[in-house]
Amino acid sequence: MPDSEETDRHEEDTGWFCVRTKPKCEHLAARNLLGYANLDEVFCPRIRYEKSTQRGKVWFVEALFPGYIFARFDLGKDLRAVNASSNVTGVLRFSDFYPKINHDYIEELRAEFPEEENEVRIIKPEIKEGDEVVLTEGAMTGMTTTVTRLLSGQDRVRVLLEWLGEEREAEVSLESLSVPGEIRGKI
Repeated sequence: MPDSEETDRHEEDTGWFCVRTKPKCEHLAARNLLGYANLDEVFCPRIRYEKSTQRGKVWFVEALFPGYIFARFDLGKDLRAVNASSNVTGVLRFSDFYPKINHDYIEELRAEFPEEENEVRIIKPEIKEGDEVVLTEGAMTGMTTTVTRLLSGQDRVRVLLEWLGEEREAEVSLESLSVPGEIRGKI
């Protein structure tokens, strides 16, 4: 039977830690930590978003925190197995200090981003009147313009275009717009 000092040390070393992964391999690293390292809890929140590419608008799925996932483990007992897992580059640390992530923070994230295998949070850019946007489809692809009016009940907006030396309003689909400077902008 373990003595109370060993039990206290075990509870002190167990917690949520931030694990660094190879680029674009967060979900693979999470699966490996559950399988190879035999961890009980790994959390990799993911988002789904649409962005403009040369092929048109395309949906992408990626980690909410690119290059990082969260894992709950005993630092003293499981650190070697975590670091040796495929697609893991190491546990976040500062010199010899491994910061723990607050359990309540992880629970808030879990409530916001469900862990079901096929369920990811869909992120859609919000466009409002006065926003500067870029046309991503049609003859005027690449043109920067301003939204003048949102058309209710439709996925369309009116934008201000300069055409033959005059400014005119034109109606375009929301699908044919992107917002400049989006974090996940054009490829």
